[in-house]
Amino acid sequence: MRVAMLAPIAWSTPPAAYGPWEQVTSHLTEGLVKRGIDVTLFATATSRTAGKLVATTAAGYAEQEGQDAKVLEYLHISQVMGVANTFDIVHNQFDFMPLGYTPLLDTPMVTTIHGFSSDHIVPVYERYNDTTDYVSISDADRDERLDYIATVYNGVDTDQFTFNDQPGDYLLYFGRIHPEKGTAEAIAIARRAKKPLWIAGLIQDHDYYRDQVEPHIDGEQVRYLGNVGPRERDRILGNAYALLHPINFEEPFGLSVAESMVTGTPVIAFRRGSMPELIEDGKTGYLTDSVEGAVDLVSACGDLNRWEIAEVATDRFSVDRMVDSYIDVYQRILSR
Repeated sequence: MRVAMLAPIAWSTPPAAYGPWEQVTSHLTEGLVKRGIDVTLFATATSRTAGKLVATTAAGYAEQEGQDAKVLEYLHISQVMGVANTFDIVHNQFDFMPLGYTPLLDTPMVTTIHGFSSDHIVPVYERYNDTTDYVSISDADRDERLDYIATVYNGVDTDQFTFNDQPGDYLLYFGRIHPEKGTAEAIAIARRAKKPLWIAGLIQDHDYYRDQVEPHIDGEQVRYLGNVGPRERDRILGNAYALLHPINFEEPFGLSVAESMVTGTPVIAFRRGSMPELIEDGKTGYLTDSVEGAVDLVSACGDLNRWEIAEVATDRFSVDRMVDSYIDVYQRILSR
């Protein structure tokens, strides 16, 4: 089987720090290569893979200033489509823009939908229902106007994470610093629970950070660690008493939630989007609907079995399980 893996190009694949779509694309690519599948990764020149790498840009447009993102994206996509007939399947991890090529291709395309940035783009997906196969990353993120071949949860490379049954006393917020991710709510929860909070992640909304996050950072009760990479991510997730995930939107997956649970660290999340699918309430963490509810659940996290949390998460969200599921999708498509 020859697979063309179309990666995003905001960041390298895998990313140095932030870049969830690139991270999942890398995990899948490397997992497929380990299974003996011939994969060509179309990504930035800064990317790394055990498969074949084809690049249209020296660096991601979020990594190197002065680049025109749209120009790079269209050059990138068109390069893949120009050689699509040399592959058995094209796997699109690049959102909706490649879909317009599908009526012109003889090679089948499968598209992983990593969430909808806006409801306005759904009609684009709907238009190409009959010319590509869609994979959702959670059942919660499905749109009734679209047809799906499968739901495949994002995989976590469990070798990158270390189980820890002797955590510290701090709570952790790990994710984009943006109103929809609930950084300010995490600060409020930690303060009311009288526990220190560590914050890690990319500052995506600078005004929000300046007005609602930075004034609380004192280096003791509230610390900001920056946009950390894989090694530091393992340490701070595994050492945390609990991960706070008080989201204010219908999140399609939540990679940090799965990563936290793989280390044994429970998650307290707002009951929105995919969280009820990812978290087994009372077993791997807790679901709530408010800051006040989250405060009441902080102490209960100490009663959860961290071995059991890690075991459940490893079984459900491993790279191997994701690879198995995508191979099944490929085979179903190619057997038609």
